[in-house]
Amino acid sequence: MTLVEHLTELRRRLIISAIAITVGAIVGFILYSPILGFLSGPYHSITHGQKLIVTDPLEAFATRLKIAAWSGLFFASPVVLWQLWRFITPGLNPKEKRYAIPFIVASVLLFLMGAAVALLTLQPALQFLQAVGGHNLATYYRAGPYLSLVMLMIVAFGVAFEFPILLVCLELAGVVPSAKLRKWRRPAIVIIVAVAAVITPSQDPYSLFAMAIPMYIFYEGSILVGRILKK
Repeated sequence: MTLVEHLTELRRRLIISAIAITVGAIVGFILYSPILGFLSGPYHSITHGQKLIVTDPLEAFATRLKIAAWSGLFFASPVVLWQLWRFITPGLNPKEKRYAIPFIVASVLLFLMGAAVALLTLQPALQFLQAVGGHNLATYYRAGPYLSLVMLMIVAFGVAFEFPILLVCLELAGVVPSAKLRKWRRPAIVIIVAVAAVITPSQDPYSLFAMAIPMYIFYEGSILVGRILKK
């Protein structure tokens, strides 16, 4: 394909992805109430049903748009990944094509696993943050900052759970052999804990260990998977 043909193909894939995200956002806008109720679950648990508050006339509408936007990205992610796959397929050799689909499927599943861990960790994280403030503070969270924290937690954990994909890719490319990863176990533990401490938005110990422990398990699993795939 010529450069113009590549750009035309890219534009077509981007348009399809944008349409899918728009449709997903419309669905998210319509399903706003159940989505908000689901995301507010950890907050309701620690406040015994207390509702999120808004302190700005525009905040309620902005909250609905925020949920619609994130929902659009979530619902459209299979279509976007498929369009990405179809765009890069012509440039892959047969061996790379054989690995591509398993890697994409594993990436989606790992991201969803990370999102699930983030939501499960959120309640004890909120309880810790509330306890740190002391008993003289009443807990009334604004909808905007709370939802931003939830989304950042989901993204942070989802991206962190992609860690084994990166390691396996580096092993297959010969950049980091499995033997080196085995030798780097001790410094890897320190680095993983430090990274988890930095990228967890809530900065609480529950989130830190909920991210660091799976990442180290993934580190060990990546060594095994990399050795199997290199055979």
